Amino acid sequence: AMLRLRLLTWDVKDTLLRLRQPVGQSYAAEARAHGLEVQPEALGRSFREVYGAQSRRFPNYGRGQGLSSRQWWLDVVKQSFRLSGVQDEAALTKLAEKLYRDYCSSHTWEMLPGAAETLSRCRQLGFRMGVVSNFDSRLEAILSQCNLRHHFEFVLTSEAAGFAKPDGRIFEQALRLGGARPEQAAHIGDDYSRDYRAAQAVGMHSFLLRAAGQGEGPEVPPEHVLPTLSHLLARIEK
Repeated sequence: AMLRLRLLTWDVKDTLLRLRQPVGQSYAAEARAHGLEVQPEALGRSFREVYGAQSRRFPNYGRGQGLSSRQWWLDVVKQSFRLSGVQDEAALTKLAEKLYRDYCSSHTWEMLPGAAETLSRCRQLGFRMGVVSNFDSRLEAILSQCNLRHHFEFVLTSEAAGFAKPDGRIFEQALRLGGARPEQAAHIGDDYSRDYRAAQAVGMHSFLLRAAGQGEGPEVPPEHVLPTLSHLLARIEK
């Protein structure tokens, strides 16, 4: 079945790029550089709790509630350390600003297997390409640092769009940017509801990156599942 695709949209985190180490570990290492001993596991737990609470209270980085995404993140980092027992406010401010910058760098992120080759091949085949990601404004810099930005005609973050996946309006913006109708476009991501189902809901084709042994999620037709990114080409070759 020929899909007749013109546009491919891509999620980034855990689809093209992943963190080299868990948040708790990188936060703890940075704290150690500032002379503070904090357990990585405790920090990881604190971070998950604080990130969840902040996301519920100020969705999509506080856009529309008067917060900048930078302030949103500085608050998350500081509160994660406070919850882990760090009280020194001057140190917290330094740590938060340093970590906010560090998460822009290729030292923090690594490519998933097959990412660079698959993106290059898709461009050679003539697909238009864009990013659709629940992310803040640092994403452009991260993609440039990791040498992936040049593959994409546009990078649409939830912060810039004003809507976060699974809201269909972020995909509608992407279709306008990519100059394609929904049936001419496919989205690739690792999250069942935010990527796979959400793109289908606006009429796009959709592929779910789901590594073997990742635990059983909801049923997805096998032809829509990508055990690795390298499997995409066989599904879409014109």
